[in-house]
Amino acid sequence: MTSRKFFVGGNWKMNGDKKSLGDLINTLNSAKINADTEVVCGAPSIYLDFTRSKLDAKIGVAAQNCYKVAKGAFTGEISPAMIKDCGVEWVILGHSERRHVFGESDELIGQKVAHALESGLGVIACIGEKLDEREAGITEKVVFAQTKVIADNVKDWSKVVIAYEPVWAIGTGKTASPQQAQEVHDKLRQWMKANISEDVANSVRIIYGGSVTGATCKELASQKDVDGFLVGGASLKPEFVDIINAKPTTLSSLITDQHLHPWLYLKMFTNFCLVLALGQANH
Repeated sequence: MTSRKFFVGGNWKMNGDKKSLGDLINTLNSAKINADTEVVCGAPSIYLDFTRSKLDAKIGVAAQNCYKVAKGAFTGEISPAMIKDCGVEWVILGHSERRHVFGESDELIGQKVAHALESGLGVIACIGEKLDEREAGITEKVVFAQTKVIADNVKDWSKVVIAYEPVWAIGTGKTASPQQAQEVHDKLRQWMKANISEDVANSVRIIYGGSVTGATCKELASQKDVDGFLVGGASLKPEFVDIINAKPTTLSSLITDQHLHPWLYLKMFTNFCLVLALGQANH
């Protein structure tokens, strides 16, 4: 049984205003969220401070990008130091839209990852192949190369989440099948075992992104090596709560849940005693 905590990130992209994001934040704050799931919302940079001040502390906040240095003459950029000054804990780096719309190279993304981690931010590092690369049968070659550049810039993996996002499934309504997602995640874990370490391979969370919805999330979440999601459009809708709760709650989290109704404790204890009694009877 994996000890990797399920992770769901919401990437709001360049969407929302204070009114609509405030409504979304209120929905998340009042929602019953699985205690076994770590949740982080990626807000537009201009709303980072607003989001962090309004969102419940149990939910993390991420910037959607940052630069590779702390300050300087880099018009339009934001630094990890600025992100941290807003009380924000995470940053999304290497998203396919940064790679393909804004032309960010693997090298630049690696430099950003290194500086963000050195500055104390957690990093959601994105990788993924385009449709022509998948059709050419080079998915593994592409994602391994992207992962290597990231790995070369990581010293402490405890603050890194890898997001596998097949580019052909982002914003298209197409989703990799659970089997396709599991296959790539498994291959990535094998690559990490061979090229980084077995401990890193077993502990790093590899999440899936690519048109994840309330309808597709549960089967994806059931896959052995799918440790969560990076959600785009659906993270702006009420169904985001369903996606957050896609992974079944474990018994341990139920026991520690402060909002659990007292009669459920009694029922659980009664069932436990019944199991013990049946076990004794069988002996």
